[in-house]
Amino acid sequence: MKREKIVITGLGVLAPNGNNVQDFWDSLVNGKSGIDAITYFDSSNHRVKIAGELKDFRPEDKIDPKELRKLDPFSTYALIATDEAVTMAGLNPEDLDLDRVGVTIGTGVGGIQTLEEQHSNIENKGARRVSPQFVPKMISNIAGGHLSIKWGFRGPNQTVTSACASATDAIGMAMRLILAGDADVMITGGTEASITPLTIAGFANMKALSQNNENPQEASRPFEISRDGFVLGEGSGMIVIEKESHALNRGATILAELAGYGSTDDAFHITQPAIGGVGALKAMERATLDANLNLNDIDYINAHGTSTPFNDKNESSAITSLFKEHSKELKVSSTKSMTGHLLGAAGGIEAVASVKTIIEQILPPTINYENSDPDCTLDYVANTAQQHNVNAVLSNTFGFGGHNAVICIRKYI
Repeated sequence: MKREKIVITGLGVLAPNGNNVQDFWDSLVNGKSGIDAITYFDSSNHRVKIAGELKDFRPEDKIDPKELRKLDPFSTYALIATDEAVTMAGLNPEDLDLDRVGVTIGTGVGGIQTLEEQHSNIENKGARRVSPQFVPKMISNIAGGHLSIKWGFRGPNQTVTSACASATDAIGMAMRLILAGDADVMITGGTEASITPLTIAGFANMKALSQNNENPQEASRPFEISRDGFVLGEGSGMIVIEKESHALNRGATILAELAGYGSTDDAFHITQPAIGGVGALKAMERATLDANLNLNDIDYINAHGTSTPFNDKNESSAITSLFKEHSKELKVSSTKSMTGHLLGAAGGIEAVASVKTIIEQILPPTINYENSDPDCTLDYVANTAQQHNVNAVLSNTFGFGGHNAVICIRKYI
């Protein structure tokens, strides 16, 4: 039986290079990086001193300062990005069956800023100085709880944690919930606020991060031969998805179709991708099949493209092995070259970028691409955005633990 289409009706973004969808998209097509020196803490004794922090971000303009004190930034980011997505979708709680509206959100580490802050309190000031808000600010599911409370969404509400695949898995699972009949509308995506001393030190000491501290905006260089690691970013990307019939009945503007989802695990290594990207290959294949498309129907891949030696080589190998001759025609780019890597939120902002790619028929570039790597032989849309006919996009995300998640987004017809 032919299943009903799941459509995307709202987008919301907070990213290092844009605090709303339009600014984020303008930065992408203009090759503008949001990576710079860390300002959140003194990084002078750290190996890595750069990150993709939010710029000119004023949450107090959107959320009452009294309420902000009760929120870890990862929840704040989700609330603000969701507000933009809900507004764009034209969702009015008074006109919805709120028992049929749910939330599935992805995050890699949840409220780690609160965790580090309160651990410092107990170590330096004693147990009585730990905030009574500590637990409800920190726990990973709390951002989704805040979204439901704010808008009264009483449908299914889960949080997905699958490392850097979290947001894409959340979007795929939200799609599945609608198809299963458990909801008509889902608010989904990812959020992350992990630019902290502990996180930076941990990633740096495992040699995962770029140490190009002198040239922060050039540090993230996916698929380029001199890449030396990823750059940590932060923010949130949220989308509104719903049954096509529900969107049409309420007169919503449909932006694109969420057509397919594929999920696998490498079962290989805790941090390195499987050789040849075999798990990534299977996830891309499943997402394409789930969308009822042929491999030759895919026009563009928003790559995981972290700027690490292992990921970029293996992701390129997976794309080449799966798409064979069509890989020579495929356009592939990594927007992480401009945003850094948002960990569990990466798939959220990259889903938004993929929808905008279809709407605008413009491919965002991979910036900082100077010298090719013989192990990475695809068309990476080097340095400059390109006009291109785009009907179907894959958005790839892969995470520690071998998690692979891919969604397929199509032009709505």
